[in-house]
Amino acid sequence: MTRKTKDTQTPTTPGARKPAARKPDPRRTDDGAAPTSGRSRAARKASAAAAVTHSSAIRQADPFHERELQQYEQPLPSREYVLQVLADRGVPMWFDELVAALDIQAHEHEHFERRLRAMVRDGQIVHNRGDAYLLPAKADLIQGRVEGHPDGFGFVRRDDAGPDIFLGPKEMRAVLHGDRVMVRIAGQDRRGRPEGKVVSVLERANSRVVGRVISEHGVMIVAPENRRLAQDILIAAGGRKKPEPGQIVTVELIEQPTRSSQPIGRIVEVLGNYADPGMEIEIALRKHDLPFDFSSAAKADTRKLPAVVRKKDWAGREDLTQLPLVTIDGETAKDFDDAVYCERQGKGFRLIVAIADVSHYVVAGNALDKDAFDRGNSVYFPRRVIPMLPEKLSNGLCSLNPQVERLTMVADMNISTSGEIKSYRFYPAVIWSHARLTYTQVAAALYDKDVAVRTELDSLIPHLENLDKLFRVLLKARAKRGAIDFETTETRMIFDDNGKIAQIVPEVRNDAHRLIEECMLAANVCASDFLAKREHPALYRVHDSPSEDKLAKLREFLKEFGLGIGGGDEPRATDYAKLIEQIKSRPDAQLLQTVMLRSLKQAMYSPDNVGHFGLAYESYTHFTSPIRRYPDLLIHRGIKAALAGEEYRPGDWEQIGLHCSMTERRADEATRDVVAFLKCFFMQDRVGEMFTGSVSAVVPFGLFIALDDIFIEGLLHISDLGSDYFHYDETRHALLGERSGKQFRLSDRVKVQLVRVDMATNKIDFRFIEGPLAAAKPASASAPVQEPAPAPELAKKKPRAKAKESAGATEESDQAEKKAKKAKKSAAKVEPESKAKPAPKLEAKPVKSRASKAAPKPAAKSSAKDTKRG
Repeated sequence: MTRKTKDTQTPTTPGARKPAARKPDPRRTDDGAAPTSGRSRAARKASAAAAVTHSSAIRQADPFHERELQQYEQPLPSREYVLQVLADRGVPMWFDELVAALDIQAHEHEHFERRLRAMVRDGQIVHNRGDAYLLPAKADLIQGRVEGHPDGFGFVRRDDAGPDIFLGPKEMRAVLHGDRVMVRIAGQDRRGRPEGKVVSVLERANSRVVGRVISEHGVMIVAPENRRLAQDILIAAGGRKKPEPGQIVTVELIEQPTRSSQPIGRIVEVLGNYADPGMEIEIALRKHDLPFDFSSAAKADTRKLPAVVRKKDWAGREDLTQLPLVTIDGETAKDFDDAVYCERQGKGFRLIVAIADVSHYVVAGNALDKDAFDRGNSVYFPRRVIPMLPEKLSNGLCSLNPQVERLTMVADMNISTSGEIKSYRFYPAVIWSHARLTYTQVAAALYDKDVAVRTELDSLIPHLENLDKLFRVLLKARAKRGAIDFETTETRMIFDDNGKIAQIVPEVRNDAHRLIEECMLAANVCASDFLAKREHPALYRVHDSPSEDKLAKLREFLKEFGLGIGGGDEPRATDYAKLIEQIKSRPDAQLLQTVMLRSLKQAMYSPDNVGHFGLAYESYTHFTSPIRRYPDLLIHRGIKAALAGEEYRPGDWEQIGLHCSMTERRADEATRDVVAFLKCFFMQDRVGEMFTGSVSAVVPFGLFIALDDIFIEGLLHISDLGSDYFHYDETRHALLGERSGKQFRLSDRVKVQLVRVDMATNKIDFRFIEGPLAAAKPASASAPVQEPAPAPELAKKKPRAKAKESAGATEESDQAEKKAKKAKKSAAKVEPESKAKPAPKLEAKPVKSRASKAAPKPAAKSSAKDTKRG
């Protein structure tokens, strides 16, 4: 929800049961109206009554008059009323005309002018050269956000979802990537795209920028690390910080760019040298505006928390301390969200999934909650985690550590031998984790029948075997349901003592991973069903069906192979699953699977329950990871409220969903940047070496090649493919030779030579040696690609301490587009490795006609986002 304060839109903080009314800031009021706070109730009532008595019929006709009265003693016409009057008149209006039309008194002129200026600033109205006010739509003005390109041009992503508007280098001189602008279409560029002219900048997105210091002829500038910020920043003289050329710094902008001048800033932080250990993470944190320091208020809230569960915390909770619940995670995990237990119950099973009760300690609306909301999720970089919650909670009080009491929310389920959840209930409880187990341990005990491990876990073996029996039942139900399960290879980086990559190895997943995933999926489905049946608002994890455009391209592609996908115009997940099963043994299975994956949309958070296509669930939400995902914390609060017969109201659910989806993408992009840098660093001493690999993405300017065994990606430019003109075929995912008829397509095997590693841009370039080669090994093993996720969301669970959740299935497409935009025709950006933890969601956007957006991304990797622990 939003409310107007000081004539600015301020989102209410998710958390409070009811939105807290914020008082107008007396230091700055855009309308000048006297706030109602700070006086007695009687005085406010008297003032409000007087205001009503003296307000004219014109002012009382304001549809939002009552709302304004609640905020101000002497309210001005609302913004909506001003817009309505301008719309009704249908022509620009001067200030005096608006004053007369809205019955503005003489003593209100200054305050009313402030309100109009605020509306101009926010893009609601326009102040033209004739000094009149008008509606932007009437002047054919379009609002949107600037998306810059490293080569100096850019685009405006329109708020109304219309076609992007091209901004040439001249227009981009006055703006930076991320700025919100109002533009007028001035014609078409040479490619036929609408070309815009910036009329005004509504909002500046960049206040601080991280970059590298460069000294040119005695003038110090900073080149931004974010290549979309194509303008260098001039450093004002006289600053306290005196960095050396080449060092990485944070710059605070004191002057934004104009058509005639570059941005100017002052250095506020010197991070160090580019090759310093951990510098890649420090850069990524600032480049992507990731919060990494908790506020002083949040730290104060944390200090007030107890070190252990207190007796008073037991109130209203069931005692499950005697049940042999256990946690099962990766070897390096430190935060344990969930513990599980299974027993036979008649012919079926009783499954208990106990989830850390973070909501008991993180109070809605307090400083801890606000910091958690801003972060949205934990971020898992190689060798470093930026947690959503302070360590006292994430690794301590809320982590289900062994042999200590912990507060939990429990999903207690009865499941039949066919995998159907017959009944369930949610309740708060206290548990005592009987063991902290790893996937390796559980796999050794259950599947390898390791005598030593079974002896060590003797008392737990019967319960683990029950879990495995239930797992087999849930697997059959999954297959029957038709959930999509892409086969991909995950990777893990092994580091040396300096924090650099020593080796990249495939991550071996065993059935213990999938066992936990199925338990988490069951709990998530029950949470979603619980809230949906009670018609309680919630953030669902939604994954919509493929778009018509993507589906048409997929069918056209499959037709070349004599294949098709069932379901007509509206295929279901089971249709995808059947086709995956059909192509599994084909030599081109990786190619077909990758293209199928890219046809899927991006998973995201939304209050609109449209179901989860990839997992084949009609209703699905995230409940099982409140330590590291804010949406899960919201679900816990919703369940508690519903159990108490109340309704949890954190604010505007739609805006909260968009925010959480954004933080997930932001974390994923930051992680990819770090991985790209580490991979470039790993490869810089191998220039000149020969490698074999697979085509992981085909773009108009070349091929991205994923190398075998070392799982690193680089660009083979189109100009290096031979003495021929090669043309990009988007539908076939191929480059076709005009004269020779030679073609290179997705998953083809090639031999290349490493010719360049650019540490400044994190790009790797190859030279073509030979290919396409015979398919010697499955391409999946060599494609370190990006994690797809929707389907994978269901699929793999990643070691939490290592990676982050991978998101939507078509992240591939989205990522591909982003990569294409960033890639210059002479260099290739290193593609992020597949993560061990789920990576963010991604919706595949339709491929644009411009080359900078045409790249379908390198082969996608199966992710475990929605599947992993929830």
